[in-house]
Amino acid sequence: MADLFIPILIAFVMLYAMIKGVDSYSAFVKGAKGALPLMASLMPYIIAMFVAVELFRHSGLSGYLCKFLAPIFELVGIPSEICELTLIRPFSSNAAYVLLKDIFTTYGADSYIGKCASVIMGSSDTIFYVSSIYFASTNVKKTLLTIPIALICNVACAILACFCCRFI
Repeated sequence: MADLFIPILIAFVMLYAMIKGVDSYSAFVKGAKGALPLMASLMPYIIAMFVAVELFRHSGLSGYLCKFLAPIFELVGIPSEICELTLIRPFSSNAAYVLLKDIFTTYGADSYIGKCASVIMGSSDTIFYVSSIYFASTNVKKTLLTIPIALICNVACAILACFCCRFI
């Protein structure tokens, strides 16, 4: 049934457009045309975020930061094995998925560490990526507390995820 969801949704939208008398092709082309300038203005932010994440990982800074933060993470209940995942997730979901795959390969998907990593992936988001795209496409100027509050919530979700996984 899940494989049919997208085709059914497209058929429903096309049928609804026919009933309402809307030229769906022209509406699609108009929407795509309006999205091109937005994508052009967002592209530098997206590229900058990808470059920053890759530099962070390949420079070894993430490894040093994980070694430094591992005792603190252990103290609050986050296994040190998922420290890098917890640090990378706010920046890039693609890099976090690569780390998640490595965690599954090393520890198994049904292990405590695998479960914690899965719940952290599901309960957190790419804070810096979403913020850079959102703030680049809107006129919001007062963003001082946005990132710190989002990061505090992200850490709280990771702690709560690991706590809940102890009972699963």
